[in-house]
Amino acid sequence: MTGRLRAPTGRYGGKSAAQRQDERRRRFLDAALQLFGDTPGYRATTVAALSEAAGLSTRQFYEEFRTLEDVLAALHLQVNDWAEAAVRTAAARTRDLPLPDRAAAIFRAYAGNVTADPRRVRITFVEIIGVSPRLEEQRLARRARWVDLIRAEAHTAVLRGEAAHRDYRLAATAFIGGVNGLLHDYSAGWVDATLDEVVDELVGQLLAVLRPPGPRPAG
Repeated sequence: MTGRLRAPTGRYGGKSAAQRQDERRRRFLDAALQLFGDTPGYRATTVAALSEAAGLSTRQFYEEFRTLEDVLAALHLQVNDWAEAAVRTAAARTRDLPLPDRAAAIFRAYAGNVTADPRRVRITFVEIIGVSPRLEEQRLARRARWVDLIRAEAHTAVLRGEAAHRDYRLAATAFIGGVNGLLHDYSAGWVDATLDEVVDELVGQLLAVLRPPGPRPAG
């Protein structure tokens, strides 16, 4: 299969071709969230099974996607977009609050969004790993986007005198690794803690990174 089949054009059933295409795509992604994020998982899913779960035909699949990897790539971006929207909304609502309150609100929004559906956790932290160089590049690019978001918040804190002035790239990268690992383990049932306790721990770690260093001891 060298490319997608050409989708029909024109209006049908009161919907434009673009509307029908958006609906088909949504149905395939909804089905993928269930099959990739639960049972049987991405690697054991076939085009036929995904099409059946979406209530569509394999021909319609190839009108929207070339491969199942394309579906996983789109779903991975969608799950991240949902989480990012939640984070940006929380950041906008708390922009005038002190750093500890802003950080708590932002990470509560992120953790709540990602862990609200275990399938999202599996897509974000499990199924995307090791599929192909292309998806690894996408995963790292999205992680870099999260790093940039943290660095932007750190820059705001610096301007307000709430954080030390320095390059936060390495610190943000390390922190994101910790976030991903802890939320995955929490969702898998490997962490004996509530979500609030997990978020409090992450916020405490972030504040320890951002807060200005105290005065050096004499001598």
